Amino acid sequence: MKVTVLQENLARGLGIVSRAVSSRSTLPVLSNILIATDEGRLRLSATNLELGITCWIPARIDENGSTTVPARTFSDLVNNLSGDQAQLTLDVKTQSLHVACGSSNNDIKCIDAQEFPPMPTPEMKDAVQLNVADFKEMIQQVVFAASTDEARPVLMGVLMNVEKDKITMAAADGFRLSVRKGQLAHSVKDAINIIIPARALNELSRAAHDPEEPIYMSVPKQRGQVLFRIKDVEIVSQLIEGTFPDYQQIIPRSYKSRTLVSTAAMLKACKQAEIFAREGSNVARLDIKQANGDMQPSEVEISATSEETGKNETIVEATVDGSGVLIAFNVKFLREALEVIKTPNVALETTAQNAPGVVKPVGDDNFLHVIMPMHLG
Repeated sequence: MKVTVLQENLARGLGIVSRAVSSRSTLPVLSNILIATDEGRLRLSATNLELGITCWIPARIDENGSTTVPARTFSDLVNNLSGDQAQLTLDVKTQSLHVACGSSNNDIKCIDAQEFPPMPTPEMKDAVQLNVADFKEMIQQVVFAASTDEARPVLMGVLMNVEKDKITMAAADGFRLSVRKGQLAHSVKDAINIIIPARALNELSRAAHDPEEPIYMSVPKQRGQVLFRIKDVEIVSQLIEGTFPDYQQIIPRSYKSRTLVSTAAMLKACKQAEIFAREGSNVARLDIKQANGDMQPSEVEISATSEETGKNETIVEATVDGSGVLIAFNVKFLREALEVIKTPNVALETTAQNAPGVVKPVGDDNFLHVIMPMHLG
């Protein structure tokens, strides 16, 4: 193998694929990145056997070949090269990769490409076409609510349901639930109902840069995998097996109080409360007060107390429809929900201090977030 490639292209490609490198594998080759010539381009691949990422970058190919390089060594080296172009030359006998760039010459010990697990080839015949900007926003609005607790693997994923031209994504961790609906440009023939690991969706969102390029999604039958293809990147992930909880049961059907506030003002108040609440159990109290007279605005008083650091209290102007209520939430959860809302105003629907609250963007029916209350103490 003899290849010449721009340092910035190589660094960008390595930045994308290295996120799938296995950090704790008993197979040494899984700590490596596969480098291979592929029809006039350079192909980089990494996998931890659950998630695999492949990226193609432009290169001048003088001699075809392939090998696997230690991910960390190679990435650190490429990021610190000072020349514009890097020349990669493989000595097949010794499996040593010579990297020359500017005045720098380096030899890296590699592992034969034959030992690298084969990456699946996607069948894109019946692929679902997704708009990058819309799909990235959908991911952003649900993925943060997925669980990180390995004891409940099903909740570490995002439920995706596609029927005709409608797509719904939902994530929950037992304390909160995020649901986002969307519209597809083209209808699908067969309905799709799968649980995708939250991590795979995060990597997809990170890799999708060009808003003009669509994302294609394929779910091959009987393989337990989902494949995404963007312009020069392919991501393959194992699906999570199991039954996702019936989240419709969790969403309250009615409310006794609907509070409208400025999203930015509420977010700022939550960030201030979190500074004090994080010392304890992240509890912030929301005292939703009705207006005293017709001309008076209603308000929400957000407060948090810590024995170590003190207390915080912020009043946010509001429009309250219904009765006032004193309720407590995990302020980190509330802040994370407000951060993904794009509308200027947000509605908080509550029933009682021991019942879940619902956060909705005002003027957008495609997103809702359910958050469980905490004990007022």
